[in-house]
Amino acid sequence: MSDASKTKERRKAALNTPTPLGADATRDISAELNALLADVLALYLKTKNFHWHMSGPYFRDYHLLLDEQSDEIYATVDPIAERVRKLGGTTLRSLGHAARLRRLLDNDADFVTPDDMLAELREDNIQLAGFMRATHGLCDEHGDVATASLLENWIDEAERRVWFLFETSRHA
Repeated sequence: MSDASKTKERRKAALNTPTPLGADATRDISAELNALLADVLALYLKTKNFHWHMSGPYFRDYHLLLDEQSDEIYATVDPIAERVRKLGGTTLRSLGHAARLRRLLDNDADFVTPDDMLAELREDNIQLAGFMRATHGLCDEHGDVATASLLENWIDEAERRVWFLFETSRHA
């Protein structure tokens, strides 16, 4: 092994958190959680974008709803990243890394109608809950009940956001 390889291995050794789940679980679950973290960051920023650019007769209600939802989404960022580290993995290191892993799409349009904002966020939250369910299944395969437990709460929160976005966008 070259000196450069040895140095690189020594640097990584300090991050080797002990875990009873094993190397496969660390690799697989960390990868899924990092993708989930990238999606959460993308959804957070899109929700804030729509919050900042909301307009129309229901401005106040929608503006406050999206502010509340963005806070709830952001509250999952640190627990997801810390769970990766508890498993012995490494987490996202940059916005570029997050952009490469995320599955939710951005919306850079100059103008989006309030109805389209709510519909897009509803669909994104449905997708996010689906990604979380898939990650939960992987946790079940590896016997990672702690991550599965966290995911169950986050799935419930995503489903609540979907419900609120759906009901808010209904026109009686």
